[in-house]
Amino acid sequence: MRRPFTAAALVVPIIFAGGTVVAAPQSALPASVKMTSKAATVDTVMTGAALPKKLAAPGPNDVCNYTDLRSTLRQGSSGSAVEQAQCYLNYAINAGLDEDGDFGPATAAATRQFQRCAEIVVDGRIGAQTWSFLVFWANAADAPFC
Repeated sequence: MRRPFTAAALVVPIIFAGGTVVAAPQSALPASVKMTSKAATVDTVMTGAALPKKLAAPGPNDVCNYTDLRSTLRQGSSGSAVEQAQCYLNYAINAGLDEDGDFGPATAAATRQFQRCAEIVVDGRIGAQTWSFLVFWANAADAPFC
């Protein structure tokens, strides 16, 4: 995933023993940070997870069509949004969940497994970040990934 930053916002200080602070030259930056004259781009490299190669856009070709709602879900939630999340988890990581609309312990465990696989915040809840990754991964042509 690429996130553009302006060059002025990206500062990499180096502090010497005497307390002097200087900006690091580009050669001292990690390989994932590429500087250009107009902006810096930080490339996040995923280390253990397979990235989808093709994406089918959500909508009429979406693999799951229970609802378009993307509310925040946690253990104890219920309804069509939970069915949608369970369906996405089944496609994204082959979770084997019953798509019953009940966010119980099995759905929470599958959510944490997916979050670890996707290398995002692992909290067992399905919020904006997890929804985004679920939609992307479940609709990818080469799913499941983990």
